[in-house]
Amino acid sequence: MTLRADLAALVAEAGLPDADVEGAVADEHVRWRLYVDVIEAVTAAPRRGGDRAVAAAILRDPEELVSKAAVVRLVDNVAAGAAGPAEFQRWAAELAPEIRRFAAEGHRAFVHRRIRDWTVRLAIESGRTPDAAELADTTPWMQRVLAEESTSSPVLAVLAESGRTRKIRNIARDRARKLAKPR
Repeated sequence: MTLRADLAALVAEAGLPDADVEGAVADEHVRWRLYVDVIEAVTAAPRRGGDRAVAAAILRDPEELVSKAAVVRLVDNVAAGAAGPAEFQRWAAELAPEIRRFAAEGHRAFVHRRIRDWTVRLAIESGRTPDAAELADTTPWMQRVLAEESTSSPVLAVLAESGRTRKIRNIARDRARKLAKPR
């Protein structure tokens, strides 16, 4: 398929009849915005089954940085709406063949790390406490998100002790103190 055909198919899948396909073909910034709009629409839909096709079309983009950023956005949106880690892992497993299409190993590794990060976060949100090694394996981005948002005292304790940066350790320590104070 051509880029124009891929974009037209994405716009149709997302139900975005007013999208600027011609502008997106010509300019990767317009194309990025179109991808964001498509991802927002398809991940908000009550019945989803075309995520792999959406990712495949995005991954045919001639600008791999644009496609990487869009696939990461897709991962983030799906994870944010996932019912739990098992559902998200099933979804990610279905997406794996598409992720392997990245030419740059660094892009594949980045998306896989993002999936791993979200899996840990969803597990925490479902009540499981990861061990210190599992938390140490998350990226600094996810450690900071967990330090800022987690209500799990054990998670905050591990991050306060061994978060990757001083900022993460301080945020986790402060949040743990605030959560421990009776209201």
